[in-house]
Amino acid sequence: MRYPTLYGNTIVFVAHDNLWSVARTGGVATRLNADEGRDVMPRFSPDGRWIAFTGEYQGNRDVYVIPSTGGPAKRLTFNSDVVDESPLRWGPNNMVVTWTPDSANIVFLSRREAWNAWFGRLFAVPLTGGLPQALPLDRGGFLSYSPDGKQIAYNRIFRDFRTWKRYDGGLAQDIDIYDFQTHQLKHVTDWSGTETSPMWLGKTVYFLADHDSSRRRNIWAYDTTSGETRQITHFTDYDIDFPSLGSGPEGQAGIVFQQGGKLHVLDVPSEQLHDLDVT
Repeated sequence: MRYPTLYGNTIVFVAHDNLWSVARTGGVATRLNADEGRDVMPRFSPDGRWIAFTGEYQGNRDVYVIPSTGGPAKRLTFNSDVVDESPLRWGPNNMVVTWTPDSANIVFLSRREAWNAWFGRLFAVPLTGGLPQALPLDRGGFLSYSPDGKQIAYNRIFRDFRTWKRYDGGLAQDIDIYDFQTHQLKHVTDWSGTETSPMWLGKTVYFLADHDSSRRRNIWAYDTTSGETRQITHFTDYDIDFPSLGSGPEGQAGIVFQQGGKLHVLDVPSEQLHDLDVT
């Protein structure tokens, strides 16, 4: 079970290269699609009506979308990989990252137009279809919009599919906040080690970092008002991978993530942690 995403009381994840749905409390999972190929990185739209994901069909990886209840996939991008047979450790080309807050556009990371094929650029493609538009950033990785959509918290470096552990070198990831109106960049974290996967809720940016004594990736929180950071989870056996922030019609916000082969949900802002038993 990998790449989970959450909306309300529903979690969608990838298993056996397809999308599956399960209740937020766990239970029996239901397959949402059965397309031939590999599906990765599903993301619920903020209104919960759609699931965007990256599908690898006929040898190419592109952005697709399906109704959140399941059904045929609609292809939204039509761009070949600039590197044939690129290794998965680079991350999938045209990788779904998030949605815009109005559920109108899907933001994805692509190696098209990149000055270096190892560093992708961020684009947004309309849910209704059309030409993708580049975000005003030279490169990027995971990102999350502020509640008003005027800013993003993001990684300039993307290496989350790499298997490097406790890495402190020149490709260590930091988190920055970019303002679309002023075009100003604010450096949020500058620690030794990894800070990745920002998730913006209210006045808090949640993210992954490996800064405690175990050097395992855990969830931390950055207060955008005070500038203070604090650790939320305290796993010492396995890293947290591919967290995703979701909400719901009644404000059931939560962060779902994979850790040690299992799925977990962190309710926010209460910060109550739940393990999922999925069958």
